[in-house]
Amino acid sequence: MNDGMNSGTSGQPLAGYERPTLKTIAYMTGLGITTVSRALKDAPDIGADTKERVRQVAQQIGYQPNRAGVRLRTGKTNVIALVLSVDEELMGFTTQMVFGITEVLSATQYHLVVTPHTHAKDPMIPIRYILDTGSADGVIISKMQPDDPRVRFMTERNMPFAAHGRTDMGIEHPYHDFDNEAYTYEAVKRLAQCGRKHIAVLLPARQFSYHDFARRGFDRGLREFGLTEFPLNGIISNDTPLDQIKEISRALMSGSDFPDGLVSISGTSTIAFVAGVEEAGKSIGKDIDLVSKQSADFLNWLRPEIHTMNEDIKLAGRELAKALLGRIEGKSPTVLQSLSQPVWSFRAPKFGK
Repeated sequence: MNDGMNSGTSGQPLAGYERPTLKTIAYMTGLGITTVSRALKDAPDIGADTKERVRQVAQQIGYQPNRAGVRLRTGKTNVIALVLSVDEELMGFTTQMVFGITEVLSATQYHLVVTPHTHAKDPMIPIRYILDTGSADGVIISKMQPDDPRVRFMTERNMPFAAHGRTDMGIEHPYHDFDNEAYTYEAVKRLAQCGRKHIAVLLPARQFSYHDFARRGFDRGLREFGLTEFPLNGIISNDTPLDQIKEISRALMSGSDFPDGLVSISGTSTIAFVAGVEEAGKSIGKDIDLVSKQSADFLNWLRPEIHTMNEDIKLAGRELAKALLGRIEGKSPTVLQSLSQPVWSFRAPKFGK
C-alpha cells in the first residue's frame, strides 16, 4: 500500500513531512482514533482483522508512539529492560536471548532496551538506576544468586521483573531456568557409560545459584555410578579467564595423575580446556572424554568428539518475556515459573574410548 503521504519503502517517515500520528492512521483506515489506539494496544474487544490492518498501516507509514506523551498519560514507559552481564556476550548468548524476548514483545506495545553491566562491579547499580529514573515498566535479570539483593529490592519497590535463574531466599518471583542439576547428573552418567572413572567438573562461580544445582547433580551422579572426583579445588570456574583455564588444563594434563573425564557447564570454557589438553599432548576421546553444555551447535562443528547437551537460550528469552508480561498484568509469581530440560545434541559421539 502506498498512501502517497509520508512514507518510503523502509516504513520510515520521509524528511520534510510531519510525524505520523494516530489521526493519520485513522484517516487512512477509515477507523476512529480511539479504535486505532486500542488496536495498537492489542485490546481484546478489537477484532484480529482490524488489529492487523491498523498495524500494517502503522508500519508502512513509520508510525511510532510519542513515548513522552504515553508516559504522561499512563505513567508507563512501554519499555522492558534486559540487564545482562557483559560476560554473557560470548558465543551469541545475548543475541539469542534478545531474539527470544523480541519474538514475544513484537505483538505488544513494549520495546526492549538492553542494559549491560559487569558483575565485577555492584550488580545493583543498573537496577537502582532503572527504578530511580522510572525508565522501564519491567526488568529481566540473570546471573542469579541464592540470596539476590536485586530480587529483594525490586520486590520491595513493586517493580515487575523476571529472573533467568532461581533464588533461595523465601521470595516467590517469576523465573525461567535451565535444569543444571539434571544436566550434570546426565553428563556423569554419559562419562560412566564411556568407561571413565576419575571425573573433574568445571562449575560456575560459587556465588551463583546454578553452581549449587550443578554441584548437586554432579555429586549424585558420582554416588550412583561409583565414580570418583578429580578435584579442581576451586582453582577454576566457568568465570575464570579463558587463557587461565587453558594454562591450568595444560598443567593438569601434563602430570602423571589427571582426570579421564570432564563435565563443563560452559561451551567457551570447554574450548579453553580442550586447548590445554592438546597442548599437553593428550587427545579428546582417548585420554579424556568431555561433556559440555552449549547454547549453539558450535562445539559439534569444531569437535564432534565432545559430548554435548543444548540449552535453548532463545526459548529462555521467550519464557522470560511471557513471565514478565504476566507479572505486569498482575498474575501471581507462582504461575510464572518454568524450567527447561537438557537435550543431547544430535551429533553427540557414541560411547566408548
